[in-house]
Amino acid sequence: MGDRLTQLQDAVDQLAQQFVACIYYLNRHHNLETLGPGDHIRDIKQEPGQQEVDPHTDDVFKASQVELAQDLITKEQQIELLITLLPGLENSEHDQERNIKELEEELKVAEAQRQEAIKEKEDTMAKLDAVIRAIRRP
Repeated sequence: MGDRLTQLQDAVDQLAQQFVACIYYLNRHHNLETLGPGDHIRDIKQEPGQQEVDPHTDDVFKASQVELAQDLITKEQQIELLITLLPGLENSEHDQERNIKELEEELKVAEAQRQEAIKEKEDTMAKLDAVIRAIRRP
């Protein structure tokens, strides 16, 4: 899988999708009831055979709400865990700068070794080419 930051972005995207799914479920499966005397249920023109809501029984609806809430909480906890795993949160700015400088030094050493290996390869290829050219066919 990708790096931690990519995992975090994916988890946040999934959380947003879960929010949308929760809102859709709640909007689609609630009971059409008024909460007070001044409330009214609005009339929306529907296509034939289409219902505005598909109400579930109170028990099923409540159980689904609990399950959706638990899913949201679980995803949020996963996001918090990924955030705590991000590098640098436990280090001060000075420590991070020091680590970057150490990595830059390691990179310079590795680049010098790479350049040396390239030079050695070119020298070896030149010697091999000279040997091949020096061989005479019988």
